[in-house]
Formats: sequence, structure tokens, C-alpha cells
Amino acid sequence: MTSKFPHLRLEHDGQVCWVTINRVQDRNSINSHLMSQMVELLQALEEGGPRAVVFTGAGSSHFVGGADGIEMMRLDRAGAHAFSRRFQGLLDRLEASPLITVAAINGLCFGGGFELALACDLRVATSTSRIGLPEVKVGLIPGGGGTQRLPRLVGSGLAMEMILSGRLYGGEQAARLGLVHRVAPEAGLRQAVGELLAPMLRNPAHAVSLAKRAVKAAQNSPLPEGLFREAQLFSQCHDHDFFRRLMREQLRSGALTTSEDQARMLEENES
Repeated sequence: MTSKFPHLRLEHDGQVCWVTINRVQDRNSINSHLMSQMVELLQALEEGGPRAVVFTGAGSSHFVGGADGIEMMRLDRAGAHAFSRRFQGLLDRLEASPLITVAAINGLCFGGGFELALACDLRVATSTSRIGLPEVKVGLIPGGGGTQRLPRLVGSGLAMEMILSGRLYGGEQAARLGLVHRVAPEAGLRQAVGELLAPMLRNPAHAVSLAKRAVKAAQNSPLPEGLFREAQLFSQCHDHDFFRRLMREQLRSGALTTSEDQARMLEENES
């Protein structure tokens, strides 16, 4: 925890930064001040070196217990609209990050907490976690993107059932439904996240970032637009020398053979 991010604890572990949301007395809920801190933190991390950021919750009971109900109860209609748009803006920013983003769900994860997790690339939950969007039970609807991202993840049928019932799902069932990628025992959450990230972090950073953007285009665009975007991003891979260097090394070592004039190809690609 730093003076700049009073409600966020940071721990750097190699290429990964663990961010613990630390508002234990308020169920680690997200208020406007925390939103501002998270936007600043993302910018700092993207400029500062880690390739992945993992969000988890302080304490043993809550990952993130929704948006801050105390702040929301003071809002009129205009204020509620502004709050929703601000929260959506934070999660849009998170979703667009070039970093690999992970929600390490270590307890109750509902409402805005699950919306935060939905905006992450990957989700790992403990078996004792409970996950869902129960806003209708208190006379609200999801306001941080839950009604839009959840159908894109699991389809409109299951999303409709989840949102209208307000039901919470345990970690194992959440995995079966495709809400999270992996489930781990409480003591094994960090290890499970590490195992999920390890093969991704072995790949070149530019390719991982561009691949993320291409997959996001599939979620947000009709197929023709998505294919056009894929071609754009594929072409950007050639701004980097990684692929060409790898091909040259394989040609020289004999791991890759070709019917073309190998010496000439190597000469051409050295220039």
C-alpha cells in the first residue's frame, strides 16, 4: 500500500504484479476514489515493466463485494448515471490494457466485483468462492458492464437466467459454466494463477498483446470487421524482428528446411 494508492497493495513477482484491493471494512467494495486509483495504477504498470497484473481481495471473505453501496445510496438518477459510466470507463480501460489481466477470486465476488473479473482476460477462483450478479435482489441492475460482458462470455440464455435470478455460484459450478478458467483450493490460488500465466509469459510480449486485441475484436465486432482487424494486427507483428530472427535461426540450424534457395533467403532477410 502506498500514499498514491492507499487502498491497493502491490507486490511484484517477476513479470507479474499482484494488486490486492484493500478496503476490508467495506467488503473491498469499489467506490469512486478506488476507481481513480485503479486507472492511475494501470497507467503506471503499463509504463513500468510487468507483463501481467493479478487482482485479488484483502482478507479472507471478499474478493470484491460489489460497488460501494454506501456511495450509491446517496445518488439521484443523474448521479447514478455518472457513477455507472465512470465504473464502465474503468473496466473498459482495464479490458483494453496490453497487460495480461487476471482476477484471482478469493471469496465473495458479486456485482461490481464480478464485473471487474469479467473485464479481466483470465479468472481463477477458489473452490469456496461465490460468484454472480445479484443486483436485482436489492432493486438495481448491473451498472458496470455486467449485462453486456456476461452474455458475450456465456451466451444470452445463461446470462439472462443469472441476472434475473441474482443467483450466486460456487467456484466449481462457476468453472463448469465457463465463468472462470480454473478453480483451486484456497491455499493453492496463487500457484494456480502462476501455472495459468507461465506458458503465456514465455511468449513474446508484442504477440500476446496483439493477440489479445484480436480476440477482443471478435467480441465487439461483426465477423467482417473482426477479420479486417485481425489482418491489421497480424501485419503489426511484422514491425518486430522476432519471427524473422526465429526463422533465420531455424534455417541455419537445419530445424527448418525449404525448397527455395536457402542461402539467398538468408542473405535477403539479413538486410
